[in-house]
Amino acid sequence: MKILLFGANGQVGWELQRSLSPLGAITALGHKDGDLEQPLRDLIGRACPDVIVNAAAYTAVDQAEAEPARAMRINAAAVGEMAQAASSLGAVLVHYSTDYVFDGEKSGPYSEDDAPNPINAYGRSKLAGEDAIRAVAGCRHLILRTSWVYAMRGKNFARTILERAQAKDQLQVVADTVGAPTSTELIADVTALALYRLRGAGPDRSAAGDLLGTFHLVPSGQTTWHEYAGFLVESARAHGIAIRVPPQGILAVPSTTFAAPARRPKNSRLDNRRLQQRFDLELPDWRVHVRRFVAANAG
Repeated sequence: MKILLFGANGQVGWELQRSLSPLGAITALGHKDGDLEQPLRDLIGRACPDVIVNAAAYTAVDQAEAEPARAMRINAAAVGEMAQAASSLGAVLVHYSTDYVFDGEKSGPYSEDDAPNPINAYGRSKLAGEDAIRAVAGCRHLILRTSWVYAMRGKNFARTILERAQAKDQLQVVADTVGAPTSTELIADVTALALYRLRGAGPDRSAAGDLLGTFHLVPSGQTTWHEYAGFLVESARAHGIAIRVPPQGILAVPSTTFAAPARRPKNSRLDNRRLQQRFDLELPDWRVHVRRFVAANAG
């Protein structure tokens, strides 16, 4: 299996280089070699992959409000080019999307069948990317929606909270938004499992059956940003990390406390049952990988 990976140096792409390596030869492209703002057809054609994995994206949510055209180029137009190339080559396209395709107004978790309704430019660009894939006839694809992504590298909520908790006496954390923190380790491992199962099903779309399409890839359970921060800090304290902020110093505040150009959905919960059923796996509670993250930081 020949795998072409875009976004290799990002948080998800870095883990994918590890998890996908047992499946075949990986051509891993960072921004310099795989710039999504440039035409991609010839680049993909020269690589002639069996699988295209797109872990590259425009992720600056607030900045997207000021440059929506750039967000659309990277998150939608480039993705459409990948889909066209995948269809021509008979390759599988794996693409990562987001809870931001929904407006967050639903009372319960969103399923894959719920109608998207993004409320910011970033979400609109990610939905346009999904639609661009589905519009290409013959493109065998996996669209994996995830949420609240964190990793050992890069800028993310978990790393920021641990850094601030070691330096500050007080933290203000949003308490009126619900979701599931998702580790890049989990994303990468499930992606590898999904591709392994697809390889076993063969190139025939009918044989692959229910293993293609759109799925929600998040851990089980739910939390708020405030509860998540509290769990991170207390886990860090238990692992001997020098935490300065006391438990009562983590203050619960409404999302309106922090002004931002882009609106965020209040409900980021994604129903992961379809992914578990179709691929015969069990997604762990969100705390499992958070504990691993903290233990790795303590080491």
